[in-house]
Amino acid sequence: MEDKYEQKIQEAAEEVFNSISKSVTPEDLERVKSAFELAKEAHSSQKRKSGEPYILHPIAVATIVAREMKLDANTVIAAFLHDVVEDTDYTLEDIQERYGDDVAFLVDTVTKVKQEKYQETEQVDNYKKLLDSLDYDIRALMIKIADRLHNMRTLSSMNTRKQMKIAGETDYFYAPLANRLGLFDIKTELENLSFKFRCPFEYPDIANALEEYKEENSPRLSRFIGEIMELLRAEGIYANAEVYYRAPYSIYRKMKVADCDFKHVQNKYYIRVTFSNPKEDLTDKQTCLLIYSMLTDRYKEKPQYFTNQIDFAQENTYQCIRVMLLSEAGIWEDVQISSRRMVESSRLGCLASRTENNVSAWITRFKKVLKDIAFQNANENFIESVKTSLYYDNIIVFTPRGLSISLPNGATAIDFAFEQGNKIGLHAKYARINGKLSPIKTILHQGDCVEIGVDVKNNPKPDWIDHCCTYKAKNALMKLIQEEQKKGVRRCPICQPLPGGETIGYRDEYGILNIHRRSCQEVIRLATKNGDAIEDVDFPINPNLSYPVTLHIKAIDRYHLLIDLIDYITNKLHLTIDSLSTSTADDIVDLEIRFFVTCVKDLLSTEEMLYSIEGVDEIRQIF
Repeated sequence: MEDKYEQKIQEAAEEVFNSISKSVTPEDLERVKSAFELAKEAHSSQKRKSGEPYILHPIAVATIVAREMKLDANTVIAAFLHDVVEDTDYTLEDIQERYGDDVAFLVDTVTKVKQEKYQETEQVDNYKKLLDSLDYDIRALMIKIADRLHNMRTLSSMNTRKQMKIAGETDYFYAPLANRLGLFDIKTELENLSFKFRCPFEYPDIANALEEYKEENSPRLSRFIGEIMELLRAEGIYANAEVYYRAPYSIYRKMKVADCDFKHVQNKYYIRVTFSNPKEDLTDKQTCLLIYSMLTDRYKEKPQYFTNQIDFAQENTYQCIRVMLLSEAGIWEDVQISSRRMVESSRLGCLASRTENNVSAWITRFKKVLKDIAFQNANENFIESVKTSLYYDNIIVFTPRGLSISLPNGATAIDFAFEQGNKIGLHAKYARINGKLSPIKTILHQGDCVEIGVDVKNNPKPDWIDHCCTYKAKNALMKLIQEEQKKGVRRCPICQPLPGGETIGYRDEYGILNIHRRSCQEVIRLATKNGDAIEDVDFPINPNLSYPVTLHIKAIDRYHLLIDLIDYITNKLHLTIDSLSTSTADDIVDLEIRFFVTCVKDLLSTEEMLYSIEGVDEIRQIF
C-alpha cells in the first residue's frame, strides 16, 4: 500500500473509533479496531477505480454506520468486513471464528450470491436475499444502504455504463429502501446522486438555476428568519431557523408533476424552525404549537395549509407542525416547526426510538410489505413491485371511529376497504367520504374520514384492480382473477363466454388456452385452421366473480316501463346495474343496460323475465 495513503487511512479509521468510543465497551472498541486491521490486511493489494486503496471504502461504510446511523459495535465490525468474504481469500468461517455468529450473519447477508444459475438474475436474487434478512433484524439493510451511499458518492470514477447500472439500481431499489427505513437524509442524497449520473444534462441545469435562485433570495430569507428568531427569543424560546433548499432531483420531479419550468416550480425551499429543549412544563408537541401560535400572531397564515405531522407522521418518521406564513415581502413561506429530537428521528429513521418494542413493531409492518411484494412477484416484475411498495408519499385517512390508516398517495376507497380486511374489501359497495356518498373507486386525500358500505351479495368488478394501488388490495383481487384464469387460460374478449354456458377451448401457438362460446365465429375460424388445438374446457361458476353483460331492449313506450325494468333486474333477480341509457322516438324505446352476472343462468333468467314485461318486444346481447 502506498505510503502517501497511510496517514489518510489511519485518520479515517480513527474517525470511526471516535464516533463509537462513548457508546461501546472498551472490549467492543478493541474488536472494532481488530476488524479494521483485518480488513486493511485483506484488501491490501486491491485498489478502487479511482486508484485509491480499496480499504478506504470499508472505512467510509463503517463511518456512515457509526456516525450517521449510530449503530452498534457488531454492525460497525460487519461494515469494515462487508467485502472481505466476497473479494478476498477470507471465508465466512474465518469471520465467525473471530467475531461470532452475529457478525458472520451480517457479513453473509450483504455478501453477493455467486452461483451458476440464478432464479431470476444475480442482481434480483441479491435484492431478495437482502430483504429476507429482515427475519433476523434490519442491521444488514443498514450496512447495504451505507455501502450504496458511499459507492454513489464516489461514482464519478466509474465508466458511463457502470454509472448507469449503479444509478439505476439506486433509483429503483436503494432509494426506495432508504425511504421505507425512514432514512430521510440518505434517501434524498441517493435520489439526487442517482439523478446526477442518470441525467448529466438536466442535473447541472437545475443545480445552476438553484444556485442563482439562492443568491437572489438569500437577503430576503435572512431577514425573515432573523425576525422569527428575534420574536421567539423575546418570548424565552431559544430556537434556530434555517432555510433548506430542495435537492435538484426533488425540483426536477416537481417540474415533471406540474409540467412547468424551474421558474414556476412552487416550494423550492422550506424554513425549518427547531428548538433543543421544550418550554418548561411543555412537551415537544406543545412547544411546537406554542411557536406556531406566536408566529401566526405576527404573520398572516394561509388558510387550510396547517398540517399536523407530529401525531400523524409519514412512514419516514418526519415530524413537524407545518404552516404557510405571509412574510413582509408579500411571499407565502413554507415554515416547518420541529424539536431537534424530531429532526434526529427523521435522520435515523426506524432506529430513532431504539427500544425493542418499537423496532419489533416496525419490522412487523415492513415484513408485511415484503410479503405482499413476494406474492405480487409470482407474476410481476420484482423491482417494480419493490419501488411501488417502498417508495411513496403516504396519506393518513380515518375510519369513523378515529382509527388512522396509512395509504399510498393516490389510493382509493378500494384500498381503504381491503386494509380493513378481505371480507370488507371483497364485498365493498360504496364509500362515504367525509359524509358524502361516493363511488368505491374514489381517490382519497389526506385526512379523509371514510366509511365503507358493505353488501355480502356484492362482488368485486373486473376493473377494480385498475383502481387500487396497495398490494393488499391488488393481491386479493388477483386471487379472484386467478381462480377464473388459471395459468395459461384466457377468456375470449369477443364472445365473452360465461360460466355454465356452452364453452370450448382453443390452445394457441403460445400454449395459452382461450375459452370461447361454442358459437363464437373466432373459434370456428381457428378450428378450421388447426382443429387439433381444440380442447374441452371447464369454466366453473365462482359466486365471488361476476361479469358484465350488455343488453339492448326495444319496447313500446308506456308509463312506468323503465321502473319495471329496473325493478325486475335489481329486486327480483338481485343483479347489479352498472349503467343504463335510453332514447325514445315515436313511442318506441331503445334501451341499453349493463349489469353483472355470475353465470349463463343469470343472463337467461334476466332475458326471460324481461320478456314478460308489458311492452318489451326485442332483447339482444351486445358484445
